[in-house]
Amino acid sequence: MNDFGTILNGEKNNSMDQKFINQLNEQFKDLNLKKSFDLLGDLGFTTMAFSTSFGQEDQVLTDFIFKNDYPINVFTLDTGRIFEETYAVYEATQKKYKKPIVPFFPERKQIETLLKEKGPNSFYNSIEDRKECCNIRKIKPLKKALEGVDLWITGLRSGQSSNRNTLSLFTYDEFFGVVKFNPLLHWTLVEITHYLETNKVPQNTLHAKGYPSIGCAPCTRAISPGEDIRAGRWWWETSKKECGLHQTQKTSIKM
Repeated sequence: MNDFGTILNGEKNNSMDQKFINQLNEQFKDLNLKKSFDLLGDLGFTTMAFSTSFGQEDQVLTDFIFKNDYPINVFTLDTGRIFEETYAVYEATQKKYKKPIVPFFPERKQIETLLKEKGPNSFYNSIEDRKECCNIRKIKPLKKALEGVDLWITGLRSGQSSNRNTLSLFTYDEFFGVVKFNPLLHWTLVEITHYLETNKVPQNTLHAKGYPSIGCAPCTRAISPGEDIRAGRWWWETSKKECGLHQTQKTSIKM
């Protein structure tokens, strides 16, 4: 077992040595998707999980993981407020590949309390209220989904937003206590759409209607030509357009 496998099997803490992350980034920097995924199992990762929201990037990885029968658990976060079109591509994906995509939901009592105290659309009131809703509907379910996971695989691309253009292939997420792998980091949108069309992968019909980034229905709108790809998310805000799923600072989220 290599050094990275050794540290994974040792005592985990919230300050994983950066040299091991640097080692991974160096080892994977010139590898294509197939070689990258083939190598993962040799590095000491025992439990790998991929989170999908059924967007275009996530559908590329779902297709790739399922077709190659990688031992990777695929899951999704059902916030209770997603589009019907998202449920449609969820169903089409399971029918095509005949493999499970495990849903994780918010805690019922927390949702009941939120709606009782602030109503169903409190996220429009302030950034603080919006982040509270994201915390209940996304962050806490993700925390549960990642319990016991060594490697969290995502569909993040550097071209998705200015917040993501400094990402690395591998990072250590201190908040969730897990190594994160972004295998499509350097893919372009042209490459993404070419893969989807070539492999006849199910896609969300909202993409063709001007929705490049799709989240919860009340928090997502179509964008106009020339707008940033994330402009349709929480469009009423001037924040950094993130919900907290992909932030590593512990202070950014209250559990």
